[in-house]
Amino acid sequence: MPLTFELCPDRMIGGSHPCYIIAEIGQNHQGDIEIAKKMIKMAKDCGADCAKFQKCELEYKFNKKALERSYTSKHSWGKTYGEHKRHLEFSHDQYKELQKYAKEVGIHFTASGTDEVAVEFLHTLNVPFFKVASTDANNFPYLEKTAQKGRPMVVSSGMQSMEAMRRVYQTVKKYNQNFAILQCTSAYPLEAEDVNLRVITEYQKEFPDIPIGYSGHESGISISVAAVALGAKIVERHVTLDKTWKGSDHEASLLPTELAELVRSIRLVERALGSGIKTMLPCEKPCHDKLGKSVVAKVKIPKGTALTLDMLTVKVAEPMGVAAEDIFQLVGLSVLEDVGEDESVTPEVVDNYGKRVKS
Repeated sequence: MPLTFELCPDRMIGGSHPCYIIAEIGQNHQGDIEIAKKMIKMAKDCGADCAKFQKCELEYKFNKKALERSYTSKHSWGKTYGEHKRHLEFSHDQYKELQKYAKEVGIHFTASGTDEVAVEFLHTLNVPFFKVASTDANNFPYLEKTAQKGRPMVVSSGMQSMEAMRRVYQTVKKYNQNFAILQCTSAYPLEAEDVNLRVITEYQKEFPDIPIGYSGHESGISISVAAVALGAKIVERHVTLDKTWKGSDHEASLLPTELAELVRSIRLVERALGSGIKTMLPCEKPCHDKLGKSVVAKVKIPKGTALTLDMLTVKVAEPMGVAAEDIFQLVGLSVLEDVGEDESVTPEVVDNYGKRVKS
């Protein structure tokens, strides 16, 4: 299968296509749908391709004791973990409202379905692709059922081993050809020494027929930009309107100014990556014409003389002579006219030069 696929309508992923930038709103909306809408608009204004949320059906993601456990963190929205999560969870109707708003704004909308029932809901919502969070990367029954839906998938790989990700690849590939894997480290915020960007290149070797991307939780944008330079075709970053807000993700999230700069920097790096073909470019011609070196006569060379290397040198010359890299091709050829000392040895004055260079 090709390395590229259509992640969203009219948006190809992989190959030479632009990096797809996901603004991970997650649950940084504080449980307020109006804040969520502001964040969708912010993501669009900053140039992101997608605004993404996190959807779960609490009783299917957590058991009763997990929901009933005490939660006294400074980030808590309730006395128990269940109360906390319920405060942050939008209803189905609210998700439909957010999806409609994203369409009006003109940005793709999706969510991580963090349990099988949530995936079923997102499927009915007709999201363009499913995002699989790192916590479900080794949830193989979930992966199979999600892959069987037939929608493109993006799978984060935090907390997983390479062997586990090989199983992820094999599991999804059996049912769905259109998916990508993101390098990710599940720490918030993430320290540079734990990012491990080189895994991107290892994934590219292990899974050469799918796009590879990066989901980051570090501070700033430099590391995410470096991921694109290594070939990441998707970049996902958490975003916020205020890093001091209650919630464990805000500190590792990007403010609007940072998201906008990330988008600008990624697009700049993509321009700089080029084609990979090494040749002299048109923009280099002025420098070449001014300072490019060519062959010059070290001594006076009479007409009919067979050239030897000790007769020749390389200088910046006017007019420009035979290219410096072809100096050895001149040895043994005769000049068709006198060449003065320190004069350019041009192709026209060397017998059979053209034939020798072509051969």
